[in-house]
Amino acid sequence: MTFDRLFSPIQINELMVKNRVVATPTGDYFDEKALGGAGIVIAGHAIVEEGRSSFASADEPDVFSKYQREETRRRALRIHQGGARASIEIFHGGSLARVRDFARGPVSYTRDDGVPVHGMTSEDMALVAGLYAQRVSEARDLGFDLAFLHFGHGWLPAQFLSPRTNSREDEYGGSLENRARFPLQILRMIREAVGPRFPLDMRISAIEWLPGSIEFDDTLQFIEMAQQYLDAVQISAGVDIGIQGNVHMATTTFEEHAPNAEWARQVRERVSIPVGVVGAIMSPQEAEDILASGKADLVGLGRPLIADPEWPKKAAEGRASEITPCIRCLQCYHISTERRKVGCSVNPRFSNEEFVPRRVERADVHRRVVVVGAGPAGITAALVASRRGHEVILLEKSYELGGLLCLIRREKFKKDIASYHDYLLKQIEEHPDIDIRLGVSATRDDVARLRPDSLILGLGSREFVPGLPGIDNPSVLLASEAIMDPERLGRHVVVLGAGSVGAELGLELAMFEGKDVTILDPGPTVAKQGNSLYREGLRQKIEQAESLRFELKHRPLAILPDGTVEAEDQEGVHHLFDADTVVVATGMRPRSDDAKQFFGIVPDTVMVGDCVQPRIIQDAVLEAHTFAMNL
Repeated sequence: MTFDRLFSPIQINELMVKNRVVATPTGDYFDEKALGGAGIVIAGHAIVEEGRSSFASADEPDVFSKYQREETRRRALRIHQGGARASIEIFHGGSLARVRDFARGPVSYTRDDGVPVHGMTSEDMALVAGLYAQRVSEARDLGFDLAFLHFGHGWLPAQFLSPRTNSREDEYGGSLENRARFPLQILRMIREAVGPRFPLDMRISAIEWLPGSIEFDDTLQFIEMAQQYLDAVQISAGVDIGIQGNVHMATTTFEEHAPNAEWARQVRERVSIPVGVVGAIMSPQEAEDILASGKADLVGLGRPLIADPEWPKKAAEGRASEITPCIRCLQCYHISTERRKVGCSVNPRFSNEEFVPRRVERADVHRRVVVVGAGPAGITAALVASRRGHEVILLEKSYELGGLLCLIRREKFKKDIASYHDYLLKQIEEHPDIDIRLGVSATRDDVARLRPDSLILGLGSREFVPGLPGIDNPSVLLASEAIMDPERLGRHVVVLGAGSVGAELGLELAMFEGKDVTILDPGPTVAKQGNSLYREGLRQKIEQAESLRFELKHRPLAILPDGTVEAEDQEGVHHLFDADTVVVATGMRPRSDDAKQFFGIVPDTVMVGDCVQPRIIQDAVLEAHTFAMNL
């Protein structure tokens, strides 16, 4: 399969770019994205005003200052080694910045954290616009090929453009012409500073997905005003602060792919500069379709290049099936994880670059490695051990590879998981040296007879069934049974458990199957084990499901013979919930006891994945990969 449009060159101002892939400024290993084949790589960001710009820290340095600029120059050099064009994001957080004293913004107020925000005067605007121009000039002088101006996601220029944050009553507020005055001043001063030949790209949110924010028609008109100073524009959406709009900036699995492409098309019809688009463009075919249909001239890839920095190279070489697909779990995003367990579910190297190498090296001594269980952990371990040159035997009790992925992929909002499952199956297919034995319920003696040198146990987890009276009622199904056999469900469904499995299953039944669904849970939170952006994406989708309701802080007591569920609220009051079918989604338990029987066969034995503790895919893949890479 070829992607002719995706890998055709494009000229931006006088700059020739080898293809249409723009690597957005996520992560610090920019050289991997350049070596992976992207046409433009944005090497992180540079703050505009030291002490008043950063979204991370008031002490973030100016990367163009005397003692920082040489390392900043190396960003461009690292990108150029891969034949990519080097860009850098120029950023000012405005009223939302982490600051030493006060923040700047359209209007004066005191933030919730007590920091004063000073509404900018015309003198302030001239100062800040001049700093923008200075930073872009410094980027040009250090060898960057173009600059990427962040005017979206709720940061300083966007704060002036949006009525949500700009309530000024002078010449900088009110009408779009007034709200655009300062952002256009920034662009004008940058262009005057760098001249007509240095390429300038700008990211902007089509809409912010928050009440009272900018309408797309205003965004479109602003782009038309701004294009005289620009050479390209990238269309995004949402905001970067506040999770309500954040899930539309970095979409969850509950949203469609390429949600911003239609806005990009409308922009492209009205401007004469190249238009890029970013946001959940997952596959080379999706990117090719966007370009070929005229919706955009460039595609920005963020999370897909975290999942696989070689995404462009593999696509260009006809190896698209080898691309590790992003599953949109948002574990790579510090906001969603509250800076805990930041990483990538499918790329164990991301955020662990100091100990996970880019390439799996061949081992000096070859071993026989037995892997028990073929879920994500077991498959990953088998693949890595095989790449190390070891003899690998993979035992799986079922007749399918993938473990819980085989089940999860059947859910409506899990097409990204389905893609990842297909990828793993394809990888196994391309490693015929792995001895796969399906339908094997391995015992200790079975494994001992194989005489392994190393043993990896990925036995996974099992569904927990609470000991409620009536749990054996014929109308009661496990969540796995409801997913695999939905025709067994009646019209009125009660789901026991508001974790991610129960909540998603209830949502799906209400939205797509026309069921009346009630979800009971003794706790106060829906999907409490999910990260914050996953929960917000789920919440927004739940609001669209009219026949779905949650009864939190209700402890199930019994399932009556007629299917009615009896539950108790926190005040001790008993309630009855009618049901044709009761679905048990009360969590998973590790198969740790099953795994323990295998210890003692060989000293080099390890448990990985859900048999240690039911968790997310990220944990299973990282454990399995890192253990196997050291065999």
